[in-house]
Amino acid sequence: MLEWLAKLFTGNEGSRSDRELAERGENLAARHLRDLGYKILLRNFRSELGEIDIIARDGKTLVFVEVKTREDDTVSPESQVDAEKQRHVIRVAKLYLTRYGVPQPPSRFDIVAIIWPPGRKPRINHIPSAFSS
Repeated sequence: MLEWLAKLFTGNEGSRSDRELAERGENLAARHLRDLGYKILLRNFRSELGEIDIIARDGKTLVFVEVKTREDDTVSPESQVDAEKQRHVIRVAKLYLTRYGVPQPPSRFDIVAIIWPPGRKPRINHIPSAFSS
């Protein structure tokens, strides 16, 4: 267990697959959100319309979180959540919200952008209300 924690915070030396990096980024993002007081409701919510990385509650607000993790900052992770990706996340969130009936709880869309170079500590940029529906 301690070895796993050490790897989580320092990273594996050398190259990582995109999926490994994304999974580690999502784990770190969930921990970051919990540290801020969010309650994680679901991770990797999948539907016929697609996936949302994290669905959390911040007080009474449902928060749909898109997590982007990169090894370097040549392209900022948050810039990867372009208008098309935003529309996609919004469609999946609207489907999820149908579970609540009417009235639906307040909701918002956050981005957690992580730059995590191999062998170094990650940098987290959490952007609350990054986009709206």
